[in-house]
Amino acid sequence: MGVFVRFAVAAVLVAGLSGCTGISYYAQSVNGHLEMLSARQPVAKLVDDPSQPAELRAEMALASDIRRYATDELALPDNASYRSYVDTGRDAVTWAVFAAPEFSLVPQTWCFPVFGCVPYRGYFSRDAAIEFAKDVRDEGMDVHVTGITAYSTLGWFSDPLLNTMFRRDEAFLVALVFHELAHQRFYVRNDTAFNEAFAVTVETSGVRKWLKDRGDAAALGRYEAELKREADFLDLIAETRTELIGIYRGADSAEEKRAAKADAIDRLRARYRRLRDGRWGGYAGYDGWFDAPINNAKLAATAVYNDLVPAFVELFEACSGDYPKFYEAVRRIGALDKTKRLAALKAARRCGT
Repeated sequence: MGVFVRFAVAAVLVAGLSGCTGISYYAQSVNGHLEMLSARQPVAKLVDDPSQPAELRAEMALASDIRRYATDELALPDNASYRSYVDTGRDAVTWAVFAAPEFSLVPQTWCFPVFGCVPYRGYFSRDAAIEFAKDVRDEGMDVHVTGITAYSTLGWFSDPLLNTMFRRDEAFLVALVFHELAHQRFYVRNDTAFNEAFAVTVETSGVRKWLKDRGDAAALGRYEAELKREADFLDLIAETRTELIGIYRGADSAEEKRAAKADAIDRLRARYRRLRDGRWGGYAGYDGWFDAPINNAKLAATAVYNDLVPAFVELFEACSGDYPKFYEAVRRIGALDKTKRLAALKAARRCGT
């Protein structure tokens, strides 16, 4: 599956009205989402329609089972989300723009009503995303643009299944549905790292449970192998981030820092190649990520979506894998202010604390 498939699936939320954001941005966001809503087809009708392709009917039947399981077994919201389907006719439903300063791994944030401040801007038009990215890059920022597989409106609208969610195997679809519904179950304004790590924890534990309950040992084995590769990948990124932080905090000139930054990224690519050709036995699923440009914006996005996952996993295990108890524990911690929230999450050793 790959970490950047996962991070992308939750990266874009439809922006609400914002006096601080240009009217054109607001218009493309609302119009793009309304276009999706107007194209929805009920999953149940597609399953029962013999005129539909057999493959589509099978996919919709599977999606219906996943949606039911999400509520019955993971205590995720029982609403109209992911009970309809839209074929977008493209490979990505939206595009996200991330940015960070040339010598910092702290991502730029943009703020919207309802959703709060988030480290990206989402666009339903690839051209618009690229144009905005160019403007930000011209300001001297590092920029990363990525296509998005799915997005969430946090339950404000009935989010549909999308053709982009069916591009891979069953575990991929299960992960997307569980992850996006987790955002509807719990969301804290202005804390993307907390929200994403929570959703990733629900996603990974839920996929494991789904595959075990289905008795699909082969698929579970493949999924666990993907998670191990993802952990290796994140270790590589963490090492480079630590190295870059030291470079940026140093007293060298901008030119010297720029050269040291490029050398650190070269070393990252070299470490990846050794990992790929060694422990991974030639598995090349991350080649695309490493072949594309790597900069602070791309590296910072990784941290935003993954750094807090281990703490949430520990809390989930402390709750004995009981989803309602886990959600209640997360709710209590999430109600704290941001500084206390992070400390409480990392210090949590029991489900009730």
